Amino acid sequence: MEDGRSEILKADGLYHVYESKAEDGNVVALRGLHVTVFEGEAVAVIGPSGSGKSTLLKCLGGLMKPSAGGVELAGSRMTRLTGTQLVELRQRTVSFIFQDSNLLPHLNALDNVAQPLRHQGIAPGPARRKAQGLLDRLGMGERSRGMPEELSGGEQQTVAIARALITEPKLILADEPTGALDPITSREVLELFEKLHKEEDVAFFLVTHNREVAAFCERSLELRDGRFVAQHGAELDIADLSGSRELIIDDTGTVTLPPDVLTKIGGPGRFELPEIERDSLNLERVDVERLQVEGKANLTLAQTCPACFHIYGDSEEQRCPECGSSRPMVQA
Repeated sequence: MEDGRSEILKADGLYHVYESKAEDGNVVALRGLHVTVFEGEAVAVIGPSGSGKSTLLKCLGGLMKPSAGGVELAGSRMTRLTGTQLVELRQRTVSFIFQDSNLLPHLNALDNVAQPLRHQGIAPGPARRKAQGLLDRLGMGERSRGMPEELSGGEQQTVAIARALITEPKLILADEPTGALDPITSREVLELFEKLHKEEDVAFFLVTHNREVAAFCERSLELRDGRFVAQHGAELDIADLSGSRELIIDDTGTVTLPPDVLTKIGGPGRFELPEIERDSLNLERVDVERLQVEGKANLTLAQTCPACFHIYGDSEEQRCPECGSSRPMVQA
């Protein structure tokens, strides 16, 4: 328990293997992951494409059964539940937000938001009233009758967020939640996440490669080749990193270091070999190439346009009045 908070999500020794008949054989997407998320905590998983982020999210949310290991959601071990029990647990505990919003195209915004309540057996009238109230709160009340094709990308994602919140979940799992949005709309969505996190004490577990999304969270985990290799932010827990100390060099010369060793040497980067002997390597870092992501970073609007060098001064403009470029966020 962290500061009196209970664990809302916990995974131990999580493996997932995609079976393949291709010449290269099976693909190991997750390699013995451990992760804990506490009530009201925001955690990001960052990493390149193909690192296992989406597979991890699906396993943690009960959308995919891991090949090995266990996942606990609100104290219940999901791998031991029947299908009906798992659906009931998800309905009362967790909601999902995906990159493309996944709105039902034949329903308007109001009915898309009300749909989870309808699945729980709530009558159409009360479900729509609650949905309308939530859309009003999120600034989408006047667009509640709009069909998905009539809504902008930001409006669609706001509707998806409202749909995720309608069941009052304790945890939101989000897969690249701003990936399909422009920079300005992305910031509006993150401001909404921040508000929900602070005012409603909603826990977030986000997978992303976006620096601004990760900066919203108190803690970030780096995922590479199915392993957590480093953490950033406050209240770090080295137990989230794999306990294996095995060093692997494959036939192509690729070296895989155990996560705790990688953390001690300062994370991934470029190294030279001043001394080479049989069965022995001496590594010296020559150029640090860390992912530029820190936990709970303080970002502010840039004072100068990087495209045309327009000076914003005290203005809060989101687009450059000279060239129309989106105004970037920079480290305060």
